[in-house]
Amino acid sequence: MSEPRSDDGRNRLADEASPYLKQHADNPVDWQPWDDDALAEARERDVPIFLSVGYSACHWCHVMAEESFEDPAVAELINENFVPIKVDREERPDLDRVYQTVCQLVTGGGGWPLSAFLTPDGEPFYVGTYFPPESPPQRNVPGFGELCRQIAGSWADPEQRAEMENRAEQWTAAARDRMAPASSPANDGPGADDASGTEILDDAAAAAIRGADRENGGFGRSPKFPQPGRVELLLRVATLSGDTEPLTVAENALNAMASGGLYDHLGGGFHRYCVDDDWTVPHFEKMAYDNATVPAALLAGYRVTGNDRYADIVRETLDFAERELSHPEGGFFSTLDARSETPDSRLDDGEEPEREEGAFYVWTPEEVRELLDEPSATLFCRRYGVVSGGNFEGGTSVLTETVPVEELIGAEIEVAGETVEAPDDEAEIRALLADARETLFAAREARPRPPRDEKVLAGWNGLTIETFARAGFVLGDDSRIDRAESALTFVREHLWDEEEKRLSRRFKDGDVAFDGALEDYAFLGRGAFELYQATGEVAPLAFALDLAEAIVEAFYDADDGTLYLSANDAEDLVARPQELTDQSTPSSVGAAVALLLDLDGFTDADLASTARETLSTHRGRIEASPVEHGTLAVAADADARGSLELTVAADDLPTEWRETLASRHLPGAIVARRPPTEAGLEDWLDELGLEEAPPVWAGREAREGQPTVYACRSFTCSPPETDLTAALDWVEANL
Repeated sequence: MSEPRSDDGRNRLADEASPYLKQHADNPVDWQPWDDDALAEARERDVPIFLSVGYSACHWCHVMAEESFEDPAVAELINENFVPIKVDREERPDLDRVYQTVCQLVTGGGGWPLSAFLTPDGEPFYVGTYFPPESPPQRNVPGFGELCRQIAGSWADPEQRAEMENRAEQWTAAARDRMAPASSPANDGPGADDASGTEILDDAAAAAIRGADRENGGFGRSPKFPQPGRVELLLRVATLSGDTEPLTVAENALNAMASGGLYDHLGGGFHRYCVDDDWTVPHFEKMAYDNATVPAALLAGYRVTGNDRYADIVRETLDFAERELSHPEGGFFSTLDARSETPDSRLDDGEEPEREEGAFYVWTPEEVRELLDEPSATLFCRRYGVVSGGNFEGGTSVLTETVPVEELIGAEIEVAGETVEAPDDEAEIRALLADARETLFAAREARPRPPRDEKVLAGWNGLTIETFARAGFVLGDDSRIDRAESALTFVREHLWDEEEKRLSRRFKDGDVAFDGALEDYAFLGRGAFELYQATGEVAPLAFALDLAEAIVEAFYDADDGTLYLSANDAEDLVARPQELTDQSTPSSVGAAVALLLDLDGFTDADLASTARETLSTHRGRIEASPVEHGTLAVAADADARGSLELTVAADDLPTEWRETLASRHLPGAIVARRPPTEAGLEDWLDELGLEEAPPVWAGREAREGQPTVYACRSFTCSPPETDLTAALDWVEANL
């Protein structure tokens, strides 16, 4: 049994690299990481495990820690009766998925902090999320200390313990059943799969439309999450079908997220979610994955609508990621905390600052007027809803686009007791607001900053690489592509084992830990493949293929016909997790299936059969709830329609071609770039270890020394074209 405390009085989390775990190293609770020593201690002492799962930017994780885990009396109660284990969900998505599944089955919800009481064998018998220190009035929620006493007492009673163990077995069986493969009903005949694939996408779009908040934008009621995958799904359906309703719902969602408090109107970037229906007040943490997936949806919206505002927000968000989430050697960090210390402007003389949610981001009218002259101060406050009394705690205001710019033109403003008119020119108003934002941003930079979690996660970097590469291509900004390349290089150098062809998940201050999960391979593979399409270089394609082949080898179970979140040789948990539905990130199974389908034409390995078998295994679940399985629904549709390939044989993509492709939304299209000559292609084949050209390139060289494009879908191709417009006309007829 390991020693609970080091010589300096800190618990075992002091030796961990995770910022979240280190935050709890000084707790009086004898926290341990999830490892063999902690699990052995639970069995040796024959006491339950108290498992607490969270992450460093999680607001309610901090609250529960301050209320309960820093309380010596509660700590003594935990230490005497349980083995307390802390898990960073960003490091161990497999553990999180298992126990979140149980929580969702039992309580109907989930989230962080996740609080689970387990038998010494790891089977859960009591689950929840945040527990207050005392039972709140008129709510059937136990206080945390009271809950611990009740569970400890029940465990000590043989009869009650037997009931708890029986419940644990039932819940574990239910979790295994939820995450187990489920064979689909037999198809009705030839072509049934194809019909089902396209119908699944239509059904998913219909469900998303039914769940749309037509008044406020987005989906469902509060808390309002961005759900960019649903937006991209709707944009795909709108483009393929020509139906305007999916486009309207998608635009409403994008506009609401871009104008409300979810978006940081001074510094760019998106917060995690909003606590209200109208997108005013966010939970202020900023996650790397949100700031990859939401801009990806905005890019799709820009290509469909041509709305320049969407492109501007993408640029501002990627600026934020480069400025505030960049590792100096190339990777991207994970999160910014929701809380920071109170700025000096809100402290009375002698008052000590506290860590407050949103303190870095919110404003009062007085703070604005101290920094801006009139009429800029009043115009800014009106435009962004900064009012006396505020819309947030302490009389502060979250910035939202409250008043349209058009209503500010010529507006009457009180200055020193006199009424003056704002400029009557819209361009001048916008220039004043832009200058005001720049001034306030600079002032905000001097405030105490939110803490940053500097873990570099392979999968989250993959999402970010994909968006940077695509944005660079679509917006004509090669610096974004360069940034994607530097991030991919960092991840390859630090987390990829070239000899073993295996990926680690986390890098932190030189420490590499944890085997990569399916999401790491799938998301990073998507990023590398997008970078190949943007650059026309073979190296990122080769890496994407390595990752795809590792997915098939390490995560596919042929007997079950599915891909699991954890590798075949990973630690045995009480249930083996799968990630079929979209959560805060896309379904890892869906992302992997899409990657395998896209890359199948670039290799002699049979990647598509794994993808199709996985789709077949889960088709019943996808059909039953297509919008929750959005990423898988899109993959099923892509498989049913057949891949759309634009093979471009050229040394460089002509500028006009790049501009044309950047402006077109072609759902699922692959830009399969290759050298113009067969001799040049041989060098690529050598790097890829292929003896002959794969189908996507075979026989598709440049004609008459000019850049040539071949448009193909499902083994049917256009003639070779030196005019991109002619090839796209063929595509339009074959969408």
